[in-house]
Amino acid sequence: MSTIDGLVPTDPVRTAVRFPLHLNVTILWEKGAFDAVTEDVSANGILFESEVKPPVGTVVEFKLAMPAEIMGAPEDVVLHCKGRIVRHQERDGRHLVAAVIEEYSLKAEHS
Repeated sequence: MSTIDGLVPTDPVRTAVRFPLHLNVTILWEKGAFDAVTEDVSANGILFESEVKPPVGTVVEFKLAMPAEIMGAPEDVVLHCKGRIVRHQERDGRHLVAAVIEEYSLKAEHS
């Protein structure tokens, strides 16, 4: 591992830009479904706030409605994702859960 001025990095290198989008999301897992709100979204995954804490490694499915103005599209675009839980963290008294996206498809949504 390379260091800068003798310091070892503690955070893994991020390969995708994270966008601070607060979107409603429904998470589906082996024990059912629950609603959450994203803290940020990237091409690789999402970070969401939730009282439900699926264990790391849990397979999840979720849909994100990406607003048309963010996507540069005439209509909202729904991102259908399959992934898994990779991390839990506490921030300012809130429980955050990170999920990596392993498969996805995009669909235009008509309002």
